Amino acid sequence: MTTRPRILCLGAMLWDVIGHSAMRLDPGADLPGRITRQPGGVALNVALALARQGLAPAMLSAVGRDAPGEALVTEVGRRGVDTRWLWRDGGLATDSYLAIESPDGLVAAIADARALETAGTAILAPLLDGRLGDATRPWRGTLVLDGNLTAPVLDRIALDPRLSAADLRIVPASPDKAARLRVLIDHPRAIFHLNRAEAEALAGRSLPDAARAAEAVIALGARRALVTDGARPAADAAQDAPTLTEAPPPVAATRVTGAGDSFLAAHLAAESRGAGRAEALTRAVNAASDHVCGKDQPCPP
Repeated sequence: MTTRPRILCLGAMLWDVIGHSAMRLDPGADLPGRITRQPGGVALNVALALARQGLAPAMLSAVGRDAPGEALVTEVGRRGVDTRWLWRDGGLATDSYLAIESPDGLVAAIADARALETAGTAILAPLLDGRLGDATRPWRGTLVLDGNLTAPVLDRIALDPRLSAADLRIVPASPDKAARLRVLIDHPRAIFHLNRAEAEALAGRSLPDAARAAEAVIALGARRALVTDGARPAADAAQDAPTLTEAPPPVAATRVTGAGDSFLAAHLAAESRGAGRAEALTRAVNAASDHVCGKDQPCPP
């Protein structure tokens, strides 16, 4: 392969271990359910969803050279994601994520991202050393980045002129990680993808719905912000443009982890093919609903 990718997904690439109970979980509960292991991480979830949309994304991340890492790289490549520019280290275990879900949503999760954190700015090397871009020829394309990245990596993306030509799609990964993305809030080529809790963390106050949340992020200086709110309407706000909203179709939820990543991927794919704001928002909320009900095809209500 010699073709350079037009979409890079930068951030977590790991194994997701998800436990899902069909019944509500209280602290200390021990209930039957399903436990699955699958490739995950916010950036990788987006990359996999983009590949399913017929696009050809590549990953920039850190993966160990242990058995789980080798299996992960093989599986991700099989699913259509380019892994040529990963940072690999034989002394580190491949990252992992453990989550518990119930019909009410995410109960709790723990992310072990030591490989990504240890790699730091080294995962940006292909964009800086000439393999994908350098000072004389900055990389041009869409860079999806997640909030699992360390502060030095985010600072480099915000300030390094070798990265100034990239169109950014930014997703926090969790409310706790939203604040670190403030360094990119006024980036002229950035679009923020958040859920309402992440938008509230970024804005520093409670917000009643996705539309108000998206507008609050714009008020902070963002060029554009898309905000989801579970089963309630999602919103797309932009500077000097009306705020759009779209209600997702009602579906029975069987999983929640990765819904926002499916939303982002569908939205990016739609706009890359020329869809307008309203059409792209509709496609995105439908894709997230299909993910939540656990089916690749449109789900029944």
